[in-house]
Amino acid sequence: MTAPDPAVPEGAGGADAAPPERPAPDAAGPAAEGAGAPPAEAAPRPGTDAAARPDGGPAPDTAPAPGAEDADPDPDPAPGHEDADRAPDTDPASDPAPGVEDAGAGPPPPPEEPEHRLSPLTMVTAPISYLKGLIVPMGAAVIAGSYNVNPWLLGSAAVAFAGMLVSGLVTYRTFHYRVGAERFEIRKGLISRSRRTIPLERIRGVDITSTLLHRALGLSVVKIEAAAGGGGSEEGKLDAVSRAEADRLRDLLLRRKAALTAPQGAPAPDGDPTAAQPAEADRPPGEQHPTVAEPAETVYFTMPRTWYLYAVLSLAYLLTPFAAIAAVLGFIGQNLDGLGAMFDPEEAVTAAEEIAQSATIVLVGLLVAAVLLLLVLMPVFAVVSYAITHWGFTLLRRGDSLVAERGLFTRRSVTLEHRRIRGHELADNPLQRTRSAVRLSAIVTGLGDTATRAALLPIGDRATVMGIVDRALAPFTGTLRPHPAAARSRRLFRAIAPWTALAAAAAVWGAYPAAILFAVLALLGIPLGIDRYRSLGHGFDGRLVSVRSGSLSRDQAVVESDAIIGWTWKQSLFQRRAEVANLHLSVGAGAGSYVAVDADFAESVAFASGITGPMVRPFLAEQPPGERTGAP
Repeated sequence: MTAPDPAVPEGAGGADAAPPERPAPDAAGPAAEGAGAPPAEAAPRPGTDAAARPDGGPAPDTAPAPGAEDADPDPDPAPGHEDADRAPDTDPASDPAPGVEDAGAGPPPPPEEPEHRLSPLTMVTAPISYLKGLIVPMGAAVIAGSYNVNPWLLGSAAVAFAGMLVSGLVTYRTFHYRVGAERFEIRKGLISRSRRTIPLERIRGVDITSTLLHRALGLSVVKIEAAAGGGGSEEGKLDAVSRAEADRLRDLLLRRKAALTAPQGAPAPDGDPTAAQPAEADRPPGEQHPTVAEPAETVYFTMPRTWYLYAVLSLAYLLTPFAAIAAVLGFIGQNLDGLGAMFDPEEAVTAAEEIAQSATIVLVGLLVAAVLLLLVLMPVFAVVSYAITHWGFTLLRRGDSLVAERGLFTRRSVTLEHRRIRGHELADNPLQRTRSAVRLSAIVTGLGDTATRAALLPIGDRATVMGIVDRALAPFTGTLRPHPAAARSRRLFRAIAPWTALAAAAAVWGAYPAAILFAVLALLGIPLGIDRYRSLGHGFDGRLVSVRSGSLSRDQAVVESDAIIGWTWKQSLFQRRAEVANLHLSVGAGAGSYVAVDADFAESVAFASGITGPMVRPFLAEQPPGERTGAP
């Protein structure tokens, strides 16, 4: 295509410059209806300025009638005549105007970022992180070397310390990362170089943690978990970047992942810079280009100070002092060789024997006092450890994700995509039930380390927790069906029979104190068995399936019915005689399977058939009626 000669007026070019004229429309056709009607105004070609003329003059108000001859070459050409450099437009819809995007085309791919480095303060944090793993052997080497004046031990400790300082510089200079249009890349290493590529659509979560050192320096550690990570290890780890950069990476990676995995034509996530925007030609006149808004945040819960007292209702936190003592004893046991270099083991043993022989009563008294003091301090240790772990616990929604933040010394932020949350779990124990307390966690697909990462709320008031479930998740609105009387008999038998057998055996052998102890435990098994039976139940509210079991640790799982991928019935010999079975709900999320213990076999089959009929009915000997018998 050649540009038109400005000296030649439109419509006057040769055969090779202008397209052939189209025949004038028939006077009897629609274009010529009403002989006395004024000539129609010529519509401007899409994408061209309606007031433009070849000579730059103003456009006339009206165009000549189709097919009319005009001696003046300046007016606009009649319909059917095109510019000399333009091919005839046979299908205007298929020829978009220049500069106007095709309405059917998708948004352009997001730009790839340049490579970034970690924060320069990594040269401080990296050596300290390495030092944590070597502080014990290095300390032992320094102490032993000073005690025996061993230059080799002191020299090796100095070399190791210098190597850690150099490692920080090497980490900073050789670690690079980049966010691409469809993948996240990490490149690191000096001698042994590695390059890791993580497809954005396979990212499962982006977590941010900050230890006390990182928080003092304004840094954070970004952990990226991908579908191929497996187990609890993350696919990518940036240790460390600034807090602002960590927040930016988390939001950017999750938005781009959501844009890549969204179905065609689905609305883009809020605040997604890669989201398709209306074309400029489709916007109303005067409207500015829309600015990208940050993802909206909704704070569901901020932990009040009174919730820290719920730690005394958790056996795990009450046993914290014993765990600390075990850690100290383990540390001493691992470093006996280093301590033996400073003390003579034979002399230490002799001194201990002399003390034991001369002050046995004193030692017994001290031991009893230590145990009593430990029992008194157990609640204190529980509250302190609970506060350190859950300090400032906050649950909020950012865009399409739930974010849980907690921690005093190590601040941790876990992001769970809402579309991957397929249900929730409520857990409690007898102590917590006396204060109407419960713990909330999410049932999430493809999540590693679910014990800590899936936690949505720590132990707290049940009414508050259920209010959060109503706002942030989907509450179960149905009722749990009780299990048959055979289930009660089995719960009582399991709680009483083992202790009764041990008590009888101890009495036969003459161990009467042990027999009395086992008999007491058998009596305590009666209320335990009854409570276990009362905890059993399963139900369906039309959308969510719930199963509950347990007493000392009671769990109620609530999962979406469309998340169930299979049902499994398991029966022992005794269960078959009692016509009960354990019904397993196979779910591709959370623990993978949730059990309705000792449910009536026939009723459980009808229950499963009513929820996922096409999945269950082909395996039934007798087809149940068409209605949803499992619905409430």
